[in-house]
Amino acid sequence: MTILALLLAGAAMVGNTVAALWQAKGSRLARYGGALWLQPWFLAGLFVDIGAWVLTVAALQFLPVFAVQAILAGAIALTTLADNGWSAWNLDRSQRIGVVAVLAGLVLVAGSAAPERPAELPAVATPILLVSFALLLVAAPFVWRAGRPMLLAFLAGLGFGGTALAVRAVHPGPLSWDSLGGLLTDPLVYAVVVMGLLGVLAFAAALRDGAVGTATAVLSVTEVVVPGLVGLALLGDRIRDGWVPAAAIGLVVALAGVVLLTRSDPDTEKAARVH
Repeated sequence: MTILALLLAGAAMVGNTVAALWQAKGSRLARYGGALWLQPWFLAGLFVDIGAWVLTVAALQFLPVFAVQAILAGAIALTTLADNGWSAWNLDRSQRIGVVAVLAGLVLVAGSAAPERPAELPAVATPILLVSFALLLVAAPFVWRAGRPMLLAFLAGLGFGGTALAVRAVHPGPLSWDSLGGLLTDPLVYAVVVMGLLGVLAFAAALRDGAVGTATAVLSVTEVVVPGLVGLALLGDRIRDGWVPAAAIGLVVALAGVVLLTRSDPDTEKAARVH
């Protein structure tokens, strides 16, 4: 099942890449008039995003949050390749190093994950998650009012990360009419929807006014580091015995690759010249 979960997470990463590219195109077109939600490219990207989210939910049933989110962060490397015609020769040196670093780091992180899922969560896990989500919703209007694309991308990362944590924390057991009724009364199920919606709206706002590459990088780093640490501390996620150094090295290498890709992103350079 571990191999299947890795394949599901990898497919979700590809879906997220396609979704980000299409949503970015729709967001750019919306600048020239018309509502963002009426842009066909944005709606198509949103549809693909939902499909990728379903794959992510399936992967989270078998892999820790940090492993799944790290794989999803590979979208920043694929996005860079896509923006350059899917040819490594079209990348400059720092971009090539960044892509290799991201992919190599993510392989280490994913390989370090222990696939076992704890039978029970700590009693404090659900209350802490729900309180954290509530505080995030309270802070969201202030972030929106500030209108800073990178803060919005950070908020989006927390929203998507919160979705992953809520999914990982839900324990529906074998599906039946009885278990389905219990599932519908679990507040974490509704937290999945609310946090996902927050992530989508915040990321759309970040793409509308900010550089696509930088916003995607901030989103990727946030939704790997924050929920990953929470999963290890609160949800019983584990790293394989003896693999802690490999996981740490992989995370550092992957994040360094993201930074390289961000610094060499043409959208970032263009935004810097405008401002």
